[in-house]
Amino acid sequence: MSRLSTIALTALAPLAWGSTYAVTTQLLPPDRPLFAGLMRALPAGLVLLAATRALPRGAWWWKSAVLGTLNIGAFFPLLFLAAYRLPGGVASVVGSVGPLFVAGLAAALLSERPSARTLTAAVIGAVGVSLVVLRAGAGFDALGLLAGVAGSASMSAGTVLTKRWGRPEGVGPLAFTGWQLTAGGLLIAPVALLVEGLPPALDARAVTGYAYLAVANTAAAYWLWFRGIGRLPATSVSLLGFLSPLSAAAIGWAILDQSLTPVQLLGMAIAFTGTLLGQVHYQRRGSVAVAGSGAVSVPVLVSVPMSHQTSFPETPRISSPTR
Repeated sequence: MSRLSTIALTALAPLAWGSTYAVTTQLLPPDRPLFAGLMRALPAGLVLLAATRALPRGAWWWKSAVLGTLNIGAFFPLLFLAAYRLPGGVASVVGSVGPLFVAGLAAALLSERPSARTLTAAVIGAVGVSLVVLRAGAGFDALGLLAGVAGSASMSAGTVLTKRWGRPEGVGPLAFTGWQLTAGGLLIAPVALLVEGLPPALDARAVTGYAYLAVANTAAAYWLWFRGIGRLPATSVSLLGFLSPLSAAAIGWAILDQSLTPVQLLGMAIAFTGTLLGQVHYQRRGSVAVAGSGAVSVPVLVSVPMSHQTSFPETPRISSPTR
């Protein structure tokens, strides 16, 4: 498969994450963010485990637990807390600090230093996202900001450790994804029960919504995302995350009858430019990521997928869980 095809397939993950808000608000019961996170992670993880019939061995039991906690189990609750206490646009911009976290972690754990061009692409993308999602008079909440920053740090640490540890010999990204989703879902389950109580009654619309989130937005999307990280430079993959808020804005315009202002359109163009700059950069350098198992020594700079920031245009405050 060509590099361009791999990039295109990986880009499907953030594009799918951009549909989360529309699905959540239109199909799911309100005020159940942790249950939504549980229904996305645990069923998808169990399905992948059943499909691959592969379980961790040896040290990979605790490594999978750590990665599942950082990428899913801790990240989801922090994400939802930020979503409830911050306007969606502010939550998105807070999440865009992810590349800076990863740059520091990669320097410390992988002895890698991101180039000035890579950092420039990340800044350009973050500026574009800010123009798309921020609104005048957006409020700030200390706990919400702390949760947003902590969520970005959690996902960033998980991604760097994923690069550092690689995958066990003979284990593909599908099984690897299933391990993390299952571990993260099992961590969320008791928290959801304690905070939100017993699961709500589900009608056909809710079942359809949760099924879509579990299959398309989680099992398939995370598989594509981790597969991309294994085959492409991590920085190249991370900058594709800026496509998520652009997808959310386009879906909001097409399905939810939300308007797009000239400033938003400009922001979309800027964010897309930052994404392309990251891809062109690596094409010119000729960097190659090694697929398969083991640690991979490539430049790392990973941003949290923008859907994880619950950032959606025309939404002053998110009243239901998104991701």
